[in-house]
Amino acid sequence: MRRPLYLKVLRGLALLAIAFWSAFPIALVVMSSFKPARDIFVFPPTWAFAPTLQNYAGLWLRWPDFFRTLGNSLIVTLGATALAVIVSAMAGYVYSRKRNPYLAGSAFFMIFVRLFPPIVVTLPLFPLVNALRLNDTHLILVILYATFFVSMGTMILKAFVDQIPRELDEAAMVDGAGVWSVFWRVILPLSAQGMIAVGVFVFVYAWNEFLFAFIFTTSTAKTAPLVLSEMTGAVDGVEWGVLFAATTVQLVPVLLFVLLAQKYLIAGLTAGATKG
Repeated sequence: MRRPLYLKVLRGLALLAIAFWSAFPIALVVMSSFKPARDIFVFPPTWAFAPTLQNYAGLWLRWPDFFRTLGNSLIVTLGATALAVIVSAMAGYVYSRKRNPYLAGSAFFMIFVRLFPPIVVTLPLFPLVNALRLNDTHLILVILYATFFVSMGTMILKAFVDQIPRELDEAAMVDGAGVWSVFWRVILPLSAQGMIAVGVFVFVYAWNEFLFAFIFTTSTAKTAPLVLSEMTGAVDGVEWGVLFAATTVQLVPVLLFVLLAQKYLIAGLTAGATKG
């Protein structure tokens, strides 16, 4: 049955409004990063202006530490993404192919723990991290970020593995493949879309995360969001143009990554919604 034309128009207008609501703040920040400081907060806003790289030059000169922390963010983000995807894939395979009360209970516990806000787990973790001498290291952030998303990643990949016929596992085992061989050669290639979807979620979270980085790092493993917060609390006042330039630089990699992987992200969100 075809939908009435007015419903299609309303749907299109609603999508357009959502896109505008989401994209307008990002466009405003990016545009402001190319404006002279005197024009950033003029009212009404000036949409036609001569772009300048003055704010980016100021960022390079006055906040050189920002670019070093971008490297830290990249190391931590890639490490957390790889760890979370691998662990989630293995757990999703087990939860999909095995059935017993202990696994069901562990799945419930995993989702239950995920509901706690991150600040709740930081206090008991702090003395443990100190005792293990993991403070201000990339490793502690990689472990925390990956752990925080393993539960959701496991459920997403379980939904993908559920759609892979068990007959493929059985055929591989008849040919002499073991459990690990089935997992690496059959399950992983067929659930690649789900793994990319999980990777997108972890990448975006780890790249922008502030709380764990603020509590568990000081200088060596400090990430870019911490420098952005320092810019807003600078003693000599906030240089808004420089702040917007830093925000744009920090935004570009994750925005490009999400745009390139958006079809896999949609596949991850809709995993398990239909049965083949």
